[in-house]
Amino acid sequence: MNSTMPWLRGISSGEERDEALLLLEELLDDYDKNIILIDAITHAVERYETKQVELKRLEYMQEQNDPAIATLRVLMDQHQLNTTDFENEIGKRSMVSQVLNGQKRLTFDHIKKLSKRFEISPAYFF
Repeated sequence: MNSTMPWLRGISSGEERDEALLLLEELLDDYDKNIILIDAITHAVERYETKQVELKRLEYMQEQNDPAIATLRVLMDQHQLNTTDFENEIGKRSMVSQVLNGQKRLTFDHIKKLSKRFEISPAYFF
């Protein structure tokens, strides 16, 4: 059964969640006969969705607690800049996006260049 319904061990992707929900709809047609499987699928979907919400919340909290990201966002807002405007200080647009998404961190060299460009203390990034 685990090879045809691997998500019974736990859902690990949005695709598996969608498959489980489709099966759940079918099983609901004969609720009394399928109650155990319905319960198992429902719990698997709930665990996955709870985990996804917690991961998003954690990412958001990490971003909010990172003064470097917060400072960079404020500078972008104040000066009406976007991710393509930092090639000299941080690098290409993709690198700036990774920094803003918490995937990469600003280096001391980035901070030094940003501080010089905006005439602010590097302390704002720490």
